[in-house]
Amino acid sequence: MDIRPTHTIYANNLNEKIKKEGKSLYAIFSQFGQILDIVALKTLKMRGQAFVIFKEISSATNALRSMQGFPFYDKPMVLNLLAYSKKDSDVISKLKGTYQERTKEKKKKKKEVKKKSVRGGFSQIPKFYGKIQIKFDGVCPLTIEMPTLYNPYQINLGSCFMPNIRLKQMLKFERFSRFSQCGQGRTDDDGSKNPPNHILFLNNLPPETQEEMLNMLFNRFSGFKEVRLVPGRHDIAFVEFDSDQQASDAKGALQGFKISPTHAMKVTFAKK
Repeated sequence: MDIRPTHTIYANNLNEKIKKEGKSLYAIFSQFGQILDIVALKTLKMRGQAFVIFKEISSATNALRSMQGFPFYDKPMVLNLLAYSKKDSDVISKLKGTYQERTKEKKKKKKEVKKKSVRGGFSQIPKFYGKIQIKFDGVCPLTIEMPTLYNPYQINLGSCFMPNIRLKQMLKFERFSRFSQCGQGRTDDDGSKNPPNHILFLNNLPPETQEEMLNMLFNRFSGFKEVRLVPGRHDIAFVEFDSDQQASDAKGALQGFKISPTHAMKVTFAKK
């Protein structure tokens, strides 16, 4: 059976009150690589859910590992490695030139499939038990051992973190220190000669920048206090932390972060 990872992350437990969640999802996930599409429907069944499709598989894997449980508008996101399938999504197929339009007959047969839901997926999908190991490619490869897995097509990383408390704590640490440890992140050299400061200065922000968006990016770092926008200026802002070191950690991690496809954020220490 040809089962392979694909490019899509499935996110749920999203705050249903957010109107433009697509832009906010782009803001927090684009740091991991090029995003081809974000599907966030507002239908009754799809509220609080979204699909984020990356151009590269490694980008999806890294984003999944780093953003699991991220407080998206005060609700922790639940991310699934749902993207295990024999076929690419339409947008990826079009990119590869392998897209084939589905005929009405195929669509009709698909609807006729009996969908008996069981834990982990449809009853037609084979299940296996025991312990497995998942090795992440890309940033800081890590092997996680899980007990029972019910469905090889769907791996909920939220459940992976729970059996081992020590592992969970280690992941929390690596989630934001990976940039310096693995050499895969953005450079901390911003060309500024300002001495370390507990207040960061942000510039090159896009016109649509909002305080909530910046809060989501920075409040995951220890010591975060507040974001301050400058009245009449959309392109700059200040972020305050408890200490110089905490500000430095956030600065190193988010230096060059793309708030939008055309705006890479510049982060420096504010002048004292």
